[in-house]
Amino acid sequence: MVSLTLSVSPDLKAKMDQFPELNWSEVARNAIEKKIVLLQKLEEFKKDSEATDEDVMILSKKVKIGMAKRFRESVKRNGRSN
Repeated sequence: MVSLTLSVSPDLKAKMDQFPELNWSEVARNAIEKKIVLLQKLEEFKKDSEATDEDVMILSKKVKIGMAKRFRESVKRNGRSN
């Protein structure tokens, strides 16, 4: 097995130390594996796509605007300001 050195902030290390029973190497390994699976799925999805980078950026902006609008409406409905 290959070793990987990972740097974390002192703040994050202090938070990790609150859970000494966890195998943080295993947590990192699982997170990396999940990210790779997601990236592979995205690569598979986009390989047959005819969308340009500009198309993706426009769609992304529209999605973000829509999500922000839904969030603001949800906050108004629930009477929460933060």
